[in-house]
Amino acid sequence: MNERIEKVDILEMSIAKIHSAIEKGELTSKQLVSFYISRIESMDRKGPCINSVININPSALTIAEKLDRQYKQIGLTGPLHGIPVLLKDNICTKGLETTAGSLSLEGFIPSRDAEIVSRLVKDGAIILAKTNLHEFAVWGETYSSKQGQTLNPYDLTRTPGGSSGGTGAGVAANFGVIGIGTDTVNSIRSPASACSLVGLRPTKGLVSTKGIIPYSSTQDTAGPITRTVEDAVKCLQSICDNDSICSDYLKHLKPNGLKGKRIGLLRSLFGNEKKHEEVNSVMALAIKDMVKHGASTVEIEDRINADDLVNSVSVHLHELKCELNQFLQSQGNLIKMKDFEGIMNSGLLTKDVERNFNAANKLAFEKDEYIIRLERRNNLRDRITKIMVQNEVDALAFPHQKCPVVKVGEAQIDRNGVIAAITGFPSSTLPAGFTHPTANAPTGVPVGIEFLAKEFDEATLIEISYGFEKVTQRRKPPVLISS
Repeated sequence: MNERIEKVDILEMSIAKIHSAIEKGELTSKQLVSFYISRIESMDRKGPCINSVININPSALTIAEKLDRQYKQIGLTGPLHGIPVLLKDNICTKGLETTAGSLSLEGFIPSRDAEIVSRLVKDGAIILAKTNLHEFAVWGETYSSKQGQTLNPYDLTRTPGGSSGGTGAGVAANFGVIGIGTDTVNSIRSPASACSLVGLRPTKGLVSTKGIIPYSSTQDTAGPITRTVEDAVKCLQSICDNDSICSDYLKHLKPNGLKGKRIGLLRSLFGNEKKHEEVNSVMALAIKDMVKHGASTVEIEDRINADDLVNSVSVHLHELKCELNQFLQSQGNLIKMKDFEGIMNSGLLTKDVERNFNAANKLAFEKDEYIIRLERRNNLRDRITKIMVQNEVDALAFPHQKCPVVKVGEAQIDRNGVIAAITGFPSSTLPAGFTHPTANAPTGVPVGIEFLAKEFDEATLIEISYGFEKVTQRRKPPVLISS
C-alpha cells in the first residue's frame, strides 16, 4: 500500500466517500481494487478464512487502470465509477466462470453478462469477485459443493445466512464496497440480517433476472447487499430495469424519513419462546427508537405463519426443474450439463441440495397443487394489501429472523422473508442491533429488522429505511484479524 492510499481509511467507505477521495486525489480505482484483493487474500483465504469468495476477476486491476485513465480525461464515468462489486455466483458474468456454487456447473463461462451486470458496468462498476452461495441458491446456510462453507465474520462458528451468504459475508468483512445477491425466499435479506447489512429486495419485476441461473420465475429477483442504505439505493438505481416505474430513488434518502410514518408491527412474526428473547429485546429497542424519531406504530394481530407460507404457498420447488432446464438448454455447448436430471444424478451435489432436487423433480408434475399455490399467492397479496390499507400503515415491520442466525451445521430456522418473496412486494432488512457479546462473537450476533411496503412503493420503503438507519446507526464492522 503506497503513501497516497494511506491518507484515507478504506474500511467501511461508502460510494460517496470513495468518489470524494478520488476527486481529491487521495485514491485511485486501481488502489481501491488492490486493497480489496489483498484483504481477500489475507482474511478470506487465510487468517479467519471467511471463505466468501469463489474467484477474483483477473481483469479487475486492468479495468480499474482504464477507469483511472478515463477519470483523468472526463472525470467520473458514472454513478458507480470504480466501485468494486461482489457478485453472487449464480449471476452470469461474461468471461468469468459461473457455477451457482456447484461442481456440476464447473467450467461454465458465460458468453454474455446478465442484464444487471451490464447495467452495473455501464455505470462504471468493477466486478471484483464472484461469491459463494448455498448451492443453486436452494437453502440458507451458504454451503456449496464448489466452495464449501462460508463463515459469518461476526461469529466464525455461525453461518452468514443465505443463500447469498458469500456476498453478505464479503461485504460485511470489507472485501468489496457493494454486493449483489438474488432472492427467491429469503436470500438477500437473510445475509443482511446475519451480517449487520442492508439488504433490499425490490418489487418483483423492477429488476431484470435475465442471465441469472434461475430457481423460480414467480419469486426470483436480484438486489443489493450493502453497508448503508444510500449505497443500496444507488445500486438499485443502477440495476432498475423498468423505466416506466423506476423513479429517482435517491431523492427519497431523507434523514427524517421516519417522521409521520405509520409502521405496522406484525406480531405473529415475532417469536415467543426463550430462544427468541435476545432478538425480541433488540427489536423492542428498535421500535422505541422509531417512535422517538417521529414514527407511530400500530399493533397488527393478524395471524401469519412464515413456515406455513413456505410449505403451502411458495412455488419455488414446483418451478425449479422447468426453469433450470430452460436455462441449461439456452447455453448450448457452453455448459456440460444439459438438463435437470443430469445435475440431479451427477453425484456432484451436496446431500441437502440433492434431496431438494429430488423433491423438485417430483413436484414438477404436481400441476394441480401448483395452480392451488398460485391462487393462495394471490390471496396473500390481497390479504397483506388489505392489512396495510385498513390499518393505514406505510409499511409492516418484524424481525427478519426470530432467533440469531444458526451455527454451522444447523438448518436455518425462524426466517420471515417469505412474505415479500411470495407477494412480490418490496422489503428491506437493516441492522437493528446485536445479541450479547460472547467469546465467539465479540461484537455480538447481528439482528436485522425487516420492513415490507406496498407493491412498487420503493419510495416509502427507502424513506423509512434511510430514516431508521440515520437515527439508529446500529451497524458495527466485525472484529477480524488478518494472517
